[in-house]
Amino acid sequence: MTAFPEVSKIRYEGPQSKNPLAFRWYDEDEVVEGKTMKEHLRFSVVYWHTFRGTGADPFGPGTMYRPWEDGSDSVENAKNRVRAAFEFIEKLGAPFYAFHDRDVAPEGKTLAETNKNLDEIVNVLKDEQSRTGIKLLWGTANLFSNPRFMHGASTSCNADTFAFAAAQVKKALEVTKELGGVNYVFWGGREGYQNLFNTDLKRELDHMGCFLHLAVDYAKKIGFTGQFLIEPKPKEPTKHQYDSDAAACINFLRAYDLMDYFKLNIETNHATLAGHTMMHELDYAGHQGALGSIDANTGDMLLGWDTDQFPTNYYLTTEVMLILLKYGGLAPGGVNFDAKVRRESFEPIDLFHAHIGGMDTFARGLKIAAAIRADGELAQFVKDRYSSWDSGIGAEIESGKADFAALEAYMLDKGDIAPNRSGRQEMLENLINRFF
Repeated sequence: MTAFPEVSKIRYEGPQSKNPLAFRWYDEDEVVEGKTMKEHLRFSVVYWHTFRGTGADPFGPGTMYRPWEDGSDSVENAKNRVRAAFEFIEKLGAPFYAFHDRDVAPEGKTLAETNKNLDEIVNVLKDEQSRTGIKLLWGTANLFSNPRFMHGASTSCNADTFAFAAAQVKKALEVTKELGGVNYVFWGGREGYQNLFNTDLKRELDHMGCFLHLAVDYAKKIGFTGQFLIEPKPKEPTKHQYDSDAAACINFLRAYDLMDYFKLNIETNHATLAGHTMMHELDYAGHQGALGSIDANTGDMLLGWDTDQFPTNYYLTTEVMLILLKYGGLAPGGVNFDAKVRRESFEPIDLFHAHIGGMDTFARGLKIAAAIRADGELAQFVKDRYSSWDSGIGAEIESGKADFAALEAYMLDKGDIAPNRSGRQEMLENLINRFF
């Protein structure tokens, strides 16, 4: 039985195509800066929004029509869902997928029963991966949905919760390794606080650092060589999350001696909630050697929460791809569509429209970013802007040869600074517009 009988394999038809079930920009075999689009973008479909999302919101129940679902939380229904998911991903042509443990398999009455359920589904996932060639970009454990995690997981005031979370991550790591996952993500959904009056902040951060070291130790023990990733987010569902943005995550990793083992999985809508642009978060992580993967989505500028919409803005994806090209790409990470169709887009075909649009938007951003880099005018402007640091007093400062006394003597002799130059922001914005 097919879940999407009306859809064939999605093909590239070019920019003039008006076919809503075809790519206009994403030609996986097109070579850009020495690599194919498929190699650059490493697209991934998420299990949670795409195959577990119901369209429910605080004002009403779910709206999604999913004919492959039987309405139960049974293992058998979970197996049917896997087959529908891989049919979708295969027809879409994405090379990867990603999941939380609780996305793919139902939770049982005990941890042992839950693990047994997961093992059954992993067998089906392995079969489908083998059949299609689709790979696991990353796995993770859901440490935020069950009420046991109401106070957090590794940062909980309840030591039993820490222990349960450790057992859950242990199993998730084993499953990720078994499925050939190339990354493993930690998103601290409830690793934060609502009120500091009842919070021992230092103790919670110490516990989180301990938890991640335990994960590193266990990965070494079982031979899991995938990349560990932390996903920044400033708020939601907590008032303040400890992984609030790229800078906070990197500071935490350095403080707890974890930089050798972790990079960042950066999400567009999370960057917005943190008061940053995606370009800022990527560049910050990149220059610190911590850029690992991205969750590709966008928010609504008129709504102040994490709306997880599919990206459709070429300017956004061009900014993203300029940074990714600057730092040599994402592998073993990828462009993971942590995005969901709108509540009103309830038919199965809407899943294709959403992902096709997102993939095309990133492909177009890749081509524009490559063209900007090939043109060279932007890079030359930035180089010229900082030319005072390439020789003379600038070079002495950067090399560590100048101290305050030497700098005072330099300025006393010179009298005043060399005239500043215009930043030419408007000219550069117009320059970027030339490529659209």
